[in-house]
Amino acid sequence: MLPAKMTPAHKTISRDPKPRPFGNFFFFVLVLVTIIGPLSLHLFFPSTPSVKAEFNVSESVAQLSVSAPMFVMAFMTLIFGYLADRLGRRRVLIGGILLFSIGGAISIAAETIWFLIFGRLVQAAGGACGITLARIIARDKYGQDQLVRAIAYLTMGYSLGPIFAPPIGGYLVEMFGWRSVLILALVAGLKIVTLVYFFIDETKPTKALKSDQDNEARSILKDFILLFRDIKFTSLTFQIGLSTGAFFTLATGAAFIMMENLGRPATEYGLYFTLLPCGYLLGNFVSGRVGSRVSIETMVLVSTAIMVAAISSFATFTFAGILSPMTLFGFGSALTFGQGMSTAYAQSGLLRVPSNLTGTAGGIGAFAQMFGAAVLSQLYGFLADGTVNTLVIIVGAATILALIAATINFFFNHPIFQRSRTIT
Repeated sequence: MLPAKMTPAHKTISRDPKPRPFGNFFFFVLVLVTIIGPLSLHLFFPSTPSVKAEFNVSESVAQLSVSAPMFVMAFMTLIFGYLADRLGRRRVLIGGILLFSIGGAISIAAETIWFLIFGRLVQAAGGACGITLARIIARDKYGQDQLVRAIAYLTMGYSLGPIFAPPIGGYLVEMFGWRSVLILALVAGLKIVTLVYFFIDETKPTKALKSDQDNEARSILKDFILLFRDIKFTSLTFQIGLSTGAFFTLATGAAFIMMENLGRPATEYGLYFTLLPCGYLLGNFVSGRVGSRVSIETMVLVSTAIMVAAISSFATFTFAGILSPMTLFGFGSALTFGQGMSTAYAQSGLLRVPSNLTGTAGGIGAFAQMFGAAVLSQLYGFLADGTVNTLVIIVGAATILALIAATINFFFNHPIFQRSRTIT
């Protein structure tokens, strides 16, 4: 019999392991594990024009080498989370990174566009293990009391990947060709898996590892049902997907608004764009400093409210005819600050489940981030009409819905809702 409801954030969990410092080599390797995802996706972004030219295909076909792996990676986070509960963290992580490396090798050897896309799909499938397993291992090692700080610092490390990977990829493509990008990812993957092999031990609780009968009795669908019947878990999942989707939609739309509506050059856009990831990193940093001193429910609600206030302020200025790079990226950085601050707390909240469901819960959290970002940014692409209104409506609607989800999560933490339930 296992408790179904998630543990209230303000209560001390006595069975949590003794916290470890975040400055040791173990945590550094965990940070490296998180960049597997950016190595799968963002490093390859600048390669698509060269891929199109070499294989003499259309832009839409060449773009499949980027877009298709994004969806594969999103769904594979669910699989890796489930496998981590069944087989343990370490072996699943090592297997995932090796799969990432195999996909990279296939892509390097590709002589047709379809063989390349196949290799990229394999690479992305393996790359999904990174942020998923890193968070789960952090939960095992640092416990719930230190988890917010751990995820905040892991997310800061992960966020550096999308910032620096495209420029590095662009330089490699220009100097050595597009295959050099894949070679770098392959070499990095092999080095990371070596570090994992020597420095990351199995972190799944021994009791959970030995419960083979329990592991064999439950399917992935039953695990999902067990988790999503908890209203707090469900509301946090939607908050994560919607808030991340708002962030990525803003990042996608900002380029069009800046260059098409405001007529600013790409170089100026690049300079202003740095405000968005800086706001996100600052939000991560604040989460790491505050840690568990404030409840998860309160911080998720406050940070989501900041996002709503930011997009509301931007909408007010826009509809008043005041649209400039500073209003776009100034309020945009406030929105990404709120999203960066909520990420660590919301992801930590999802992991307040029994230890034999931690992996599945972590996979759902990673999936919600990737899927929400892909769906909402794609929705903006379909509905964009050349004005800023579409951006305001989609981001505004996403943040308001995220605030509703955060509010539900907040009120269901009230003692009146803390009814005892069990999972059999």
